[in-house]
Amino acid sequence: MYYIGVDLGTSAVKLLLMEGNGKIANVVSKEYPLYFPHPGWSEQKPEDWYAQTMEGMKELLEGFAKSQVAGISFGGQMHGLVILDSQDAVIRPAILWNDGRTSVENDYLNNVIGKETLSAYTANISFTGFTASKLLWVKKNEPENFARIEKIMLPKDYLAYRLTGVHCTDVSDASGMLLFDVKNRCWSKPMCEICSVKESQLAKIYESYETVGCVLPAIAKELGIPETVKVAAGAGDNAAAAVGTGTVGEGMCNISLGTSGTIFISSDHFGVDKHNALHAFAHADGHYHLMGCMLSAASCNKWWMDDIIGTQEYAKEQAAIGKLGENHVFFLPYLMGERSPHNDPDARGTFIGMTMDTTRADMTQAVLEGVAFALRDSFEVAKSLGIRIERTKICGGGAKSPLWKKIIANVMNIKVDVIESEEGPGYGGAMLAAVACGEYASVEEAAAKLVKVVDTVEPDPALALKYEARYQQFKQIYPTVKGLFPLLK
Repeated sequence: MYYIGVDLGTSAVKLLLMEGNGKIANVVSKEYPLYFPHPGWSEQKPEDWYAQTMEGMKELLEGFAKSQVAGISFGGQMHGLVILDSQDAVIRPAILWNDGRTSVENDYLNNVIGKETLSAYTANISFTGFTASKLLWVKKNEPENFARIEKIMLPKDYLAYRLTGVHCTDVSDASGMLLFDVKNRCWSKPMCEICSVKESQLAKIYESYETVGCVLPAIAKELGIPETVKVAAGAGDNAAAAVGTGTVGEGMCNISLGTSGTIFISSDHFGVDKHNALHAFAHADGHYHLMGCMLSAASCNKWWMDDIIGTQEYAKEQAAIGKLGENHVFFLPYLMGERSPHNDPDARGTFIGMTMDTTRADMTQAVLEGVAFALRDSFEVAKSLGIRIERTKICGGGAKSPLWKKIIANVMNIKVDVIESEEGPGYGGAMLAAVACGEYASVEEAAAKLVKVVDTVEPDPALALKYEARYQQFKQIYPTVKGLFPLLK
């Protein structure tokens, strides 16, 4: 049988066709526009997601036995606000995870409602990207649209609705809305009241591996697949990537170097960082996880290469980098503000330490190292909670760089396991579909049987020691310049 994993990203939807034994049969990617109607705003049209997903699935299945498709599931960009009216029509473009317009609403939630109250209700505090603050923004700035809201959805859940007619979400994605009681895996009634939301406006909650319904007859006919094809709820992109990398069960870790960067630690038990520097979310395996998320990771390198020095030859630029652990140039990777652990939408990208003998290679190296150092900031929070991590999986576009993997292994001073498949969220989505269809009894079983480590990057003690000294310098930069960022608006 075949299983389709849909990775709904910020720049494109990536579709993956997986055989029941885990072999990837085909991968197709379809891009769609990203809109910036004002500085710091970020939007997309849900209709574009659906149109490109359908076109992508047709291309994905070309030449394969469509009758053998058994299930579809998702990994999707989190936190985006999709609102539908009484006719299930999209009211306005989706406000995305990296949209920074809600600083006023974010401050209201954290400072008026209070961080302790939010954490008690949802296990998290408010971040500008979270869905609740976006709802408050719409209520204040677009009251006519707010009044029309019949359903509140997340990006991947809009696709699930279009395929099945079911308004659904999963526990991992719902965890990032600030409307969800993570510990008890249900909607938070007090948070709904705070945000003027009726529970009837929210989707039904499923575990990530549960079936929400079968494809609609019209969808089955258009794609040429059976009407019995099951659609599983799926997961937020980071939880789906964790499934796709086998990061399930107690104390497992995954680092994702995508547009954003995450350090993801799975746990069998619910737990909250008392400072809420890390997100405490429900996991797609039926348990929980802690996650640190930086808003700009591989996108920092893409910005530096494409827009600043004007080259597509990433490997060539990295080949010019000489001695690691000795760079005097530092880079704060806060091009979109920062989430974990600083929660500072005003933070900005910053180079510091340049001299007349600084080279282009030094600057490139600083970008790669800055992302690694910023990930370590969240890693340090996890260590302060008594969590011991000796190795991690790695995924995302940035993980294709051998140099970047080496830098991360030595900055973190842990082993970095490289897995056979680089298709984290899409592969995780296909695995969740396979579990929903009974191909595997659980997410844990699917991960154990399908995810294969093909290489391990081990830290070098001498280099790790050099990077320890550099990190101690790096972590002093943000507190020192923090007060300048609000003045630069």
